[in-house]
Amino acid sequence: MTDLFDLARGALHAQPFSMLLGTELVQIGEREVTLQLPIRDDLRQQHGFVHGGVTSYLADNALTFAGALALGPRVVTGEYKINYLRPAVRGTLLARAELIYAGRGHAICQCSVYVIDGEKETLVALAQGTINRVGDGPNASSLDHEHDAPHGDEGA
Repeated sequence: MTDLFDLARGALHAQPFSMLLGTELVQIGEREVTLQLPIRDDLRQQHGFVHGGVTSYLADNALTFAGALALGPRVVTGEYKINYLRPAVRGTLLARAELIYAGRGHAICQCSVYVIDGEKETLVALAQGTINRVGDGPNASSLDHEHDAPHGDEGA
């Protein structure tokens, strides 16, 4: 698993946005991935809560990494849905994503996002998404750029 961890960590470090936010790979297994992001003041919205976009980003990225476990590293998010359950205020966000189903070209994954504050772990969001394999054909380059433009966080 060390090779897989190193490969996944390398993919995460190749994402400038993830590095800007300070995202870290915590764990990777055969069907699950855990990412974490320490909460900082500049990740908050006007009420002092972690911005929903930050929570959503973390879930999206964890879902994509989980899908890559079955589909390989050339993947993008096709769609995802997120339910915000309660706000995160302080501590560290932890996104645990699991591969639920994998076909030849897509995977369905689920993610639970928690906030860890001291010893307390609180569920703050749930997400589910479809992760798509990016082809290697003649249009692969334009497809990659087409998907990267709206959300440059995919790809594991």
